[in-house]
Amino acid sequence: MLLPVIILVGLRMGVFTPTEAAVVAAVYAFCVAAFVYRELSVRELYAVFVSAAKTSAIVMFLIAAAMVSAWLITVADLPSKVVDLLAPFMQNKTLLMIAIMLLVMIVGTAMDMTPTILILTPILMPIVTAAGIDPVYFGVLFIINNSIGLITPPVGVVLNVVAGVGKMRMDEVTRGVLPFMLAEFAVMFLMVLFPALVTVPARWLHG
Repeated sequence: MLLPVIILVGLRMGVFTPTEAAVVAAVYAFCVAAFVYRELSVRELYAVFVSAAKTSAIVMFLIAAAMVSAWLITVADLPSKVVDLLAPFMQNKTLLMIAIMLLVMIVGTAMDMTPTILILTPILMPIVTAAGIDPVYFGVLFIINNSIGLITPPVGVVLNVVAGVGKMRMDEVTRGVLPFMLAEFAVMFLMVLFPALVTVPARWLHG
């Protein structure tokens, strides 16, 4: 019960970074399992480490594949084609945001979150700025869309991790997450249609 509290408070107070939070969570979980509940023995640690290594390897292979996709996109000069594609929507902010979100959604199904952000942000930000769209508003929607990509097949890094940890088939995990995925897309496009859902709370927090 204390694990989420430790992570959230630690991140909020700036005690550790998200990566360091994962280490803290792992050490805390180990201590609780080994010394409090006494459910984890020294002999079982080897199996735990092997399982963790397998899960990490799956994620690393997925990221490597995503980086290859990023390289192919760069070599094919798709960024410049994206700019030309979005040019007709420059006069309408809502249509432009819908087009951008659809583009990011499609790219997010084939690439991991990090390369998507690194490749598309420098391309899309000048377009967003020229159209007069609030950069903070765009950033929120852009990150939400990329986060949804983590549970979107075929790459879906989080889906693959869940399938590996739960020893389930990918199609079973995908079916289970589908209603939540649709709900997230619906919320995101509501934010596109009604920017105040993002900008007003942002102003409150900034103030």
